[in-house]
Amino acid sequence: MPCFQETDNDLTVLKQFFYLFYLTVGFLSAEEIHLTEQKALTGDVIKETEQHLFVDLGFDLIKVPTSHVIKRVVTTANKEQLTYQKESGSLYSQKENAQTNTIEALVSTVGKATVQIQAPTSLGSGFIISPEGYVITNNHVISGENELTVILYEQGKNELRKTNFKKVEIIAQSPLYDLALLKVIDDREFPFVPIAKNLSLEQGETVFAVGSPLGLERSISKGIVSVKGRVMNNGITLIQHTSQINPGNSGGPLFNLKGEVVGVNNLKIASSSIEGIGFAIPTSHLLHFIDSRDSYAFDPRNPNAGYRYLTPPGEQWISKQPQKSKKQ
Repeated sequence: MPCFQETDNDLTVLKQFFYLFYLTVGFLSAEEIHLTEQKALTGDVIKETEQHLFVDLGFDLIKVPTSHVIKRVVTTANKEQLTYQKESGSLYSQKENAQTNTIEALVSTVGKATVQIQAPTSLGSGFIISPEGYVITNNHVISGENELTVILYEQGKNELRKTNFKKVEIIAQSPLYDLALLKVIDDREFPFVPIAKNLSLEQGETVFAVGSPLGLERSISKGIVSVKGRVMNNGITLIQHTSQINPGNSGGPLFNLKGEVVGVNNLKIASSSIEGIGFAIPTSHLLHFIDSRDSYAFDPRNPNAGYRYLTPPGEQWISKQPQKSKKQ
């Protein structure tokens, strides 16, 4: 009986055969890919990486940078329609009609965009929201610091490869919301995660956190939503959940089972007699912070920045007006 030993070349040929077979019988169908500058194209995406889409137009094969894709509609014979959209001028993206999945299947994707934030006196987590390298973390992780390092962990053949980025710019920060927006200065395209725009969490819904507790990179913890909106002492509403978070998780993402960011972990109640009470900043606050980043712009002269716009007191304003002399 003949014996067949599988090799890398044989596997490549086999994959090519199945691709041609699926293409012939129609299992692959065209996608509408909307690009920046009001351009679009239609074709079969035969390969997808974090940085590029390889699109077969029928008569040519082109490579499209994912940073230029603002909307993508995929329709196949055995999958529901999935829309990926990034609004014009926005730093973040959303998924429309995203399907739920297992944590095991999602971790390999969302973990790529979860980073560790290091400062001389603090350690935290964060996540990348755009291929240009914009990063979200907690304000208390970077407050008072100006030398930051963002560490990206990429999956190698047998291990995680650590890449340090020391050119990091603070774009905006808000002590009230405990949020900060950073920008990694580098020419490469970064993996990123979508943000849930319309937050529809339910009490008891499964969520999971990714971060670097105690510096242990890309650690996963699973829990449920305990309370959708817990009002804290400062008047800010947070998500209360049971995913285990520890020092180093601050600023890391909280995901739903669609792989969307639903919160930013920032607080836990710690005591020998208390367990499973953690909090995350909901995306309603996060999206407001990102969209209004000019109002929270970082000012290196002010350790409590963003900017504060104060209305001049009326009496002071009147007192500065020229006074007319009165005749006796």
